[in-house]
Amino acid sequence: MSAEQPPGGGTAEGAAYADRFAVETPEMTAARTRAVHLPGPPPVEPAVGATLAVLATSVGARSVVSIGSGGGLAGLWLLRGMRTDGVLTALDGDPEQLRAARAAFAEAGVPAGRARLIFGTPAEVLPRLSSGAYDMVVCAGPPREYSEHLPALLDLVRVGGTLSCHGLLEGGRVADRTARDPQTVAWREIARTIREDETLLSAVLPIGNGLLVATKRG
Repeated sequence: MSAEQPPGGGTAEGAAYADRFAVETPEMTAARTRAVHLPGPPPVEPAVGATLAVLATSVGARSVVSIGSGGGLAGLWLLRGMRTDGVLTALDGDPEQLRAARAAFAEAGVPAGRARLIFGTPAEVLPRLSSGAYDMVVCAGPPREYSEHLPALLDLVRVGGTLSCHGLLEGGRVADRTARDPQTVAWREIARTIREDETLLSAVLPIGNGLLVATKRG
């Protein structure tokens, strides 16, 4: 990959413009500053966050689940696009990430009833969530944490709702046939499962570190 090419493809200048186009609030900027120092995947880029907000608006999202709290940054973008009476449920097995998310929501003045933060892994929390009750499921954590639970995640999404997974194209490894590290293998399994599911219409958006999106159709 040349120095002029960002991880998701296209020119570096184009990617930078897409991020500048998606203007973040001061609270989002503060959340990003905290999130970059936390363990786990990097926070969503502004262009990815704006896309999540647009997707939330397009489905009239009232109920959204986020796998991985991302320090609260993805959640702030999602809440921007969700209905004003919508509720975001974010689960994370990393207490540092959850603390950062709580701080981000508090600074942004998010009412307590609009954001539900749960400490736990997908294996622990998903069985407690209702099938077909969510307009969006957003995966912002490491793929290995949820790849084996993908059927359960898809089961949460209502017909017409969307699933989004961030980070597919990070480092360009998923397209490198010689890459066999556990994270890349997990991404390949996720992408293959979603692409081959006839109940889903899916696409990979080459923004940020790559956003895999799928809509559940009847």
